[in-house]
Amino acid sequence: MLTALLGATGVLALLTLVPGPDMAIVTKRAVTRGRGDGLRTVAGIAVGLLIWGALTVAGLAALLAASAEVYLVVKLAGAAYLCWLGIRSLYRPGAEPADERPEAGGSAPGRPKSGRGGAWRTGLVANVLNPKIAVFYTGLLPALAPPDLGPALGMGLLVLVHVLLTVVWLGTYVYVLSRARRFFAQPRVRRALDRTTGVVLIGFGVRVATT
Repeated sequence: MLTALLGATGVLALLTLVPGPDMAIVTKRAVTRGRGDGLRTVAGIAVGLLIWGALTVAGLAALLAASAEVYLVVKLAGAAYLCWLGIRSLYRPGAEPADERPEAGGSAPGRPKSGRGGAWRTGLVANVLNPKIAVFYTGLLPALAPPDLGPALGMGLLVLVHVLLTVVWLGTYVYVLSRARRFFAQPRVRRALDRTTGVVLIGFGVRVATT
């Protein structure tokens, strides 16, 4: 069982390292808002993965993966969300999102409110509206699950491994970005980063919609 688990962990680690929408979203939040906001985004992503994992173990994700109509609806919703995030970055490059601007009469000038809920929701919604995770879990996890464990227990264990790998990888990435935040905070650099992130997110949205 240990050999099978290590092999599955290696496959999941490789898949986790592949850049995707999660990394683009985390980059945006960590660079513009700092380490704490980036980590809250990672937490939202982790919760989204746990939700899909629970649905997979319960067998509901398999129904989504098998239903072309339901899959299409979720896929288009996820693509629209990614495109919306990208368009928002392109429309006002370098600007604070609406939920992160200073409160009128609240915070001191120049000190925006934390936007904790916005960061967490961004990561959560981006994953909940990603039906590819359902296909990934229902198509790959059963084949990787240790044969000595029951199907539900084996897939549940691999979901937890995947979530842990994701948190460690993206958390480390956030820490690296936060160390260079002063550079990214320069107006010209920030505008360029926002435009780049916007194009990337729209690209991922189009890719999700057309795949």
